[in-house]
Amino acid sequence: MTRRRLRPDEVELWRKVAETAQRLHPERKTHQTPQPKPKPAKPPQGQTRITEFTMGQVTQPITGKHDLAPSLRDTLDRAPVAMDRKTHGRMRKGKLVPEARIDLHGMTLDRAHGALNRFILTQHSHGRRLVLVITGKGKDRDGHGPIPVRRGLLKHQVPQWLSMPPLSQAVLQITPAHISHGGDGAYYVYLRRHR
Repeated sequence: MTRRRLRPDEVELWRKVAETAQRLHPERKTHQTPQPKPKPAKPPQGQTRITEFTMGQVTQPITGKHDLAPSLRDTLDRAPVAMDRKTHGRMRKGKLVPEARIDLHGMTLDRAHGALNRFILTQHSHGRRLVLVITGKGKDRDGHGPIPVRRGLLKHQVPQWLSMPPLSQAVLQITPAHISHGGDGAYYVYLRRHR
């Protein structure tokens, strides 16, 4: 909103109205002179001073980089190969057919954890080597609250469960599934030999 100058007749009208008005706080001075801005204190030794910023000013680029956690797929891809490399390559390309599969779609975390434990330990005891665990890609959350929630809780939780006891003794390798077997919504789990 822009301010305009008052015409002389408007200024005179304002003065007449102001003379008839009663003050709310008569003890205060009528005209308070503005005080000068206090001088900024020098920052203590070793601390950097934050420079003032005015609207329209171009900011300086921030040096340094953000330390973001890698994506789940990057973490699994960088994991060392604990199995035969040729078999691992064929598995990643979707050329190996899983011997069994479990679908965890729509399950709660505690129900899915129990079902995954039973499935992996049963398949390991039957001597199966390659199984498919379908988690789904996850759905977007409705609420955009102050705390961010990852998309696909099962998708992020299943690799952690597979790498912790009791399943870690049966699991040799975890790899994201090929697109023909579910892509980002599934994992190949290569099991150790049953002894």
